Amino acid sequence: MITYQTEGVDMPDIRKRETTEWIKAVAATYGKRVGEIAYIFCSDEKILEVNRQYLQHDYYTDIITFDYCEGNRLSGDLFISLDTVRSNAEQFGTAYDTELHRVIIHGVLHLCGINDKGPGEREVMEAAEDRALAMRPEK
Repeated sequence: MITYQTEGVDMPDIRKRETTEWIKAVAATYGKRVGEIAYIFCSDEKILEVNRQYLQHDYYTDIITFDYCEGNRLSGDLFISLDTVRSNAEQFGTAYDTELHRVIIHGVLHLCGINDKGPGEREVMEAAEDRALAMRPEK
C-alpha cells in the first residue's frame, strides 16, 4: 500500500490512484512488488531536520529514502521537500509536475537497489528516472 501524507505543507496536486499504479508498474520492471511505502511531503526545514537527526547530514535535499525492503517487497518512508522540488524545477528549467514525479520515482528506484552516489551511478539513476517517467500515464 502506498500512502501520501504531508507535514507542514499542502498536499501537492498529484493523481494518487494513477501515481500508485505507475509506481507499481515501475517496480514490476525490476521484479519488485510494492509493500508499505509512505510518501511524506514536507518543507525544506523539515527535511533538514530529518537529514540532521537520522543521517547526520547538515544540508537541504529533495528526497530522503528510508529503506525497509524485504526480499522483492518494497517498503520505505520517503520524505520529499516540496520547496527543493520547486527550486530544482526552476533551476533545471523543468515543469514542477515533472520534477515532482521524477523525485517520487527516484525514491522508488532507490528501494529497487539503484544508487546515485558512486562513480557512474548518477547516470544510471538518471536513465532509470527517464525510463520511469516515460511510463507515466498522465503526462
